[in-house]
Amino acid sequence: MRRLFLVIAETGLLAAAALCATYIRLGSETSEALFNHRGLLKLAMLTIVIQLAFYLFDLYDLPATRRYSRVLINMLIALGVATVLLSILFYVVPALQLGRGVFLVDITIILGAIPAWRLVVAWSAGHPQFGVRERVLILGSGDQAIEIARATLERRTSGFHIVGFVDNKPELIGKSLINPKVIGLTANIGGLVEQYQVDRIVVAVADRRGKFPTEELLNLSLSGRVAVEESAQYYERLTGKIDSEMLRPSWLIFSRGNRFTDFEYHVRRVVNAALAGIGLLLSLPIMLLTALAVKLESRGPIFYVQERVGRNGRTFKIIKFRSMRVGAEATSGPVWAEEDDPRVTRIGRIIRKLRFDELPQFINILRGDMNFVGPRPERPMFVEQLSAIVPYYSQRHVVKPGLTGWAQIKYPYGASVEDAIEKLRYDLYYIKNQSLLLDPIIMFETIKIVLFGRGGR
Repeated sequence: MRRLFLVIAETGLLAAAALCATYIRLGSETSEALFNHRGLLKLAMLTIVIQLAFYLFDLYDLPATRRYSRVLINMLIALGVATVLLSILFYVVPALQLGRGVFLVDITIILGAIPAWRLVVAWSAGHPQFGVRERVLILGSGDQAIEIARATLERRTSGFHIVGFVDNKPELIGKSLINPKVIGLTANIGGLVEQYQVDRIVVAVADRRGKFPTEELLNLSLSGRVAVEESAQYYERLTGKIDSEMLRPSWLIFSRGNRFTDFEYHVRRVVNAALAGIGLLLSLPIMLLTALAVKLESRGPIFYVQERVGRNGRTFKIIKFRSMRVGAEATSGPVWAEEDDPRVTRIGRIIRKLRFDELPQFINILRGDMNFVGPRPERPMFVEQLSAIVPYYSQRHVVKPGLTGWAQIKYPYGASVEDAIEKLRYDLYYIKNQSLLLDPIIMFETIKIVLFGRGGR
């Protein structure tokens, strides 16, 4: 909601800046220019291009905009990129040119207005009356409770403030578990809610046998005075991932999960096939150049076909451009990729960084093996290994794998068991919350990552 508010507010500011620039340059001719010379269309285009540049440079990514200095630097770069894009657009479509210096005046106004607006946003995010929306009390003092507090403290712009912990152990009162302290006993939770003006209680107790305040929590929840929430639900909403250690099976069983309607399912299939066909056509020149480069550098096949695990555990052959030397795993067998992996060729290093090696997977999407968005398919050996040691790992296979996914835009390239566990948390979040709205968001974020070459190995 905060990000949506920021986007909407800046849409209004950018539109107002464009209108002001038009009035400054044209004066009494403003109305005629707006309504008789495609003026409104031109100003809308101007606003959209500038906002697209803001999006590409993370100006709507709240965690990435905590430092005001970084906001200013990214904004200057984004406006420079927007200027280049608009110049190209004006050259290609002369009818959309603004004329009479409107664009220069608009950029000048933006350079004054948006930094001032963002300064207000940055100030309000840290102000006790504007920045903190909810005061949170954590019920519990174990690992789950500490992880909840840590995740909240790392996201100071999330709108939550931890007032402390409560537990059944008197010896913990006053002790700092991470930063907030244990402020009282579970038996006194009602009084603590009044004393600290608590808005939300997060239940982070693994073992609920014994002195669990069921009646007190029920009364507080039904009275409307405070929201009571499971730790897994709070953590999911806060971080965009699901911690499998907090997870109870019922949390996935009773979730909406993969229940698409028949109409949604068919729409998704048609959209995936159409986008894969378009992607295949648009990327054909790049694929031809990539194929030529792979062939010229080293002997061996251009494509690398590998077995991967798909939906419901069925295996399929994934198609990629070969980025490693032939026989790279002849002696070692399947192993994780490493940073600066010696098996990767020079061309392979480039195409992996740019994600060009993944382009042939448009064919897998057309064949129905994969969707555009979903958990990345893994090799059978690694699936068997990880399923034995990582809880809920097999749940990744209840949906089709994807060319990109929630884990890919939220977590850098990983090649270890620890990375697989962290990515599973994001995959479970996607499986539980997948929708026709979430998929386009992931696609747009993927385009941004590919454009800037982030995370490849």
